[in-house]
Amino acid sequence: MSVVTISRQFGSLGSVVAEKTAQMLGYHLTDKSTIEEIFRDYGLPRLEGEYDSIPGFWDRFAVEKQNRRQTLFGMLNKSLCAIAQYGNVVIVGRGGFAVLAGLADVLNVRIQAPMMARVMRLVDSPSVGDPGLAEQLVQKNDQLQESFIKSVYGLEWDAAGAFDLVIDTGKVTHDLAADMIVRATRALPATGTSGARTTGDLGVDKVLLAAVDDVLTQAAPHPK
Repeated sequence: MSVVTISRQFGSLGSVVAEKTAQMLGYHLTDKSTIEEIFRDYGLPRLEGEYDSIPGFWDRFAVEKQNRRQTLFGMLNKSLCAIAQYGNVVIVGRGGFAVLAGLADVLNVRIQAPMMARVMRLVDSPSVGDPGLAEQLVQKNDQLQESFIKSVYGLEWDAAGAFDLVIDTGKVTHDLAADMIVRATRALPATGTSGARTTGDLGVDKVLLAAVDDVLTQAAPHPK
């Protein structure tokens, strides 16, 4: 069993690549909605409000708010580890590459594209259309993702060294990108060094693992 994490820039077609990758591998595709289902099983509030905000100066002094963030992100990390231990999954976003760094059976992928390519993709969509608005949306999403990774994990969101594979969809089609990821994933068992840590060493709580099993069992994996 193996795991693929996909970190993607807004407008890079990363979600399309993730969907295609999961389909080709026959893996479960897990994203924000999957995490929220697990959170609901534990009676925790939705993560979206915290993820979509940038920590400000005064937030550092709001103890109650900080405690809430720590609880939520602690649960997020545990949930990601449980999903990874379940195996045969593609994890989209949520800082998966940071939580699962260094594991031999995990392939950490970043999907990116030039700013102009991402803006033009939004311009071509019926929901946006306006170039100025499209650029604002891209910049805002970049800022939010960068802030999330920096504030929660202390990492640079766009540092290539944090990933096993970086793909530019400004040059590579989403079909080719998915094929590259699939090939790399299937090679993981052969390239993992003896004695390296894997997802089996994460020590996930059995109750949480059972919750993940319940959520993913209800959602059938993508057929190959």
